[in-house]
Order: sequence, then structure tokens, then C-alpha cells
Amino acid sequence: MDRTTHRSAAVRDGLGVGLAVGLSGLAFGASAVTAGLSVPQACVLSLLAFTGASQFALTGAAGAGGDLVAASLGALLLGGRNTLYGLRLADLLRVRGPRRLLAAHGVIDETTAVALAQPTQEAARTGFVTTFAALYLTWNLTTLGGALGTSSLGDPGVLGLDAVGPAAFLAILWPRLAGSAELRGLAAGAAAVALCASPFLPPGVPVLLSATTVLVVLVR
Repeated sequence: MDRTTHRSAAVRDGLGVGLAVGLSGLAFGASAVTAGLSVPQACVLSLLAFTGASQFALTGAAGAGGDLVAASLGALLLGGRNTLYGLRLADLLRVRGPRRLLAAHGVIDETTAVALAQPTQEAARTGFVTTFAALYLTWNLTTLGGALGTSSLGDPGVLGLDAVGPAAFLAILWPRLAGSAELRGLAAGAAAVALCASPFLPPGVPVLLSATTVLVVLVR
């Protein structure tokens, strides 16, 4: 009975988190088109990258006229935290064979949080798979909806949609900072680095610089 109860709770947690967070894809689709990406480009980015903070960072830098290489490197560094999650989840999930590639694609903040919150290994696997499936499907569908809706408006900047990306980026990051004074201090330091560098460096490079600083601190 406990085994079934734990799995049912994991499914419930995964669906709740996946559907709730996946709706943010609307904001990403809108901000991607506002930044100059086409609808197919926005959709491919969500399909292949599938990590919200990195996607918003990339489109934000691109929308500000930044260098695409610097914007991409900054997004990759932000996504580097998923490697640490993968190390933590490897022994818990114990995925073998070709399925490891698919599982690696699903290692993000939300899937890690749901998996680690479960009381048993079986429930952790169930929570991970459920969250991944629900979030991936919802995120990509809403990305498509947000991109199509914004592309039909003509000039999204007239309606103030150019502010959607930064606002959604902050909304994604804020819950991760609310419970830890150490993380808040690290985020404040990274923001200070980016702000100080902004007047002197091209758009995209300050994000790359701040992400590098955070990564160095985390590794130490």
C-alpha cells in the first residue's frame, strides 16, 4: 500500500509542477519573437535546449543586440548547473543504455526537485519521468502558442511585450533565491558584475561574465 501511495504522490507532484511551470513557455515564446527569432526558431530552441533560465538569457541578450556567440555561451554556463544535478541523480535514477541520453535531456531544476523530494527510489523515478513528460509537453506547446500569438501582432514592442522576457526570467529565478541567503548573495554579486560591465561591454558579454563568476564560485 505504501509503495502505491508513494508512486501516486510522485505522479501528482510531477503533474502539478510540470503543468504549472510549463505555462511559462507562453512568456518565452513571446519574448523569443520579440527578440527577433522566428516561430520555428523559438520552437526548436525549446525542443533542444529545454532549460528556461538559459533560454530567457539567450533571447534577452539577442534582443538587446548582443553577439550570438556570447549570448549562447552565457546560456550554456547558466545551464551548466544541470550537470551537477545529473551527478546527484545518477545513482538515484540508475538509467542505463541509450535511455541515458533522454534522461539527461530531462535533468533540470523542476525534475530534480520532484525526484529528490520522494521518499523511495521507485517514487523518485516516477516523479522524475512524470515531471519531465508533463513539463516538456506543456513548455513546448505553450512556446508555440506564445510565439504564434506574438508574431501576429506586428510590432510586439508597441504593447510592451519586450519586457516579458526579463520579467519571466526574474519570476523563474526568484523562488530559487527565496529560501537561501547564500544564493541571494551569490545572485546579487553576479548582478553587480553584469551591471558594472554593461556600460563597457557589448550586450550578451556581461551575462557571460557574470555566469562565469557564479560558476567559479560554485566549483570552489
